[in-house]
Amino acid sequence: MDHTIFVKAGAGRRDGTSEPAAPERHVTPPAVTGSLTDARYVLPLKWADDDGLAELAHYLAEVSSWLPVTVVDGSAEELFAAHRRALPESVEHVRPEPWPGANGKVAGVMTGVRRAREERIVVADDDVRHTRRTLEQMVALLGRAEVVRPQNYYLDLPWQARWDSGRALLNRALGGDWPGTLGVRRSILLAAGGYDGDVLFENLELVRTVRAAGGREAVALDVLVGRVPPTVSHFVGQRVRQAYDDFAQPPRLLAELSLLPLMCWAVRRPGRLVAGAVAVCGVAEIGRRRAGGTQVFPAGTVLWAPLWVLERSMCVWAAVAVRARGGVSYAGARLRTAGHSRTALRRRLRCGDRGPLLLRGTGPERARSQR
Repeated sequence: MDHTIFVKAGAGRRDGTSEPAAPERHVTPPAVTGSLTDARYVLPLKWADDDGLAELAHYLAEVSSWLPVTVVDGSAEELFAAHRRALPESVEHVRPEPWPGANGKVAGVMTGVRRAREERIVVADDDVRHTRRTLEQMVALLGRAEVVRPQNYYLDLPWQARWDSGRALLNRALGGDWPGTLGVRRSILLAAGGYDGDVLFENLELVRTVRAAGGREAVALDVLVGRVPPTVSHFVGQRVRQAYDDFAQPPRLLAELSLLPLMCWAVRRPGRLVAGAVAVCGVAEIGRRRAGGTQVFPAGTVLWAPLWVLERSMCVWAAVAVRARGGVSYAGARLRTAGHSRTALRRRLRCGDRGPLLLRGTGPERARSQR
């Protein structure tokens, strides 16, 4: 059964080494009224440097005036202390609780979810910049679905952001991009036992886990959430890793593996390459025109889509080589699994394996008692 809903709402990872935990800061949540009642903002954080800290603190001060905010910070002790000083007093700043798996972001998300009293959780990466309106749209959609997938766009457009916008437009045309922020209902994620911390494509794993537990997914193409562009070095470092994510989507992986052979076949006749590039631009333009995308994606971003396709045609083969060597290097470990299929997750839940959360004897009651 398909649990995906396409809706209209109006109708970077940074890694560092962690040290022993510092005392946590508990705060009194802001008085929330109206459409953001029963919602919380959770930001998993793990930085190796503090570039952009002042801007992030300013942003979180604004968000915490709308709804409660929890920052789950796995940064090294010195950076954790600096974050404590910089973040506003209205933000709850805590260490991640232990969670099985090498992907520290999952531990951060699950810590925030378990600590929350609110049912509707907005999870966001450190480079995501919500407005009150986008938060209200996501929280409203969580009344109709158990997990909400909005869409990202870049607030500024240096060349690397334009390049990645080409990818986003193609994804929008083909069903929806994968953003750096999701909305999820706390109860269903805890009932499923959380989600696997040994996968690379953690957002997809979270969505599939919720759907395997019987939840509905809302792909909100018109909930357009701003994002800070990555640095050039961070962007370059993500190329093969993002291609590796497609091991969690076999049909897409096979299609991308065919790109390089097709280009080699077409190179003898440049007209074929030109026709292919025009076709890619046409698909990207469809994505740009869907659900208000023209408001945030300039027309010129369409022209970057063929460059992204060329990049992916090579990086996906590099990802195959990385997998043959045991997986992607991540935070001192190797992650071989990009994500589990919905069939595998449904089988796990049918067999009564509710994942690491409930197997360790934790759950909503314990999470609330720790506050």
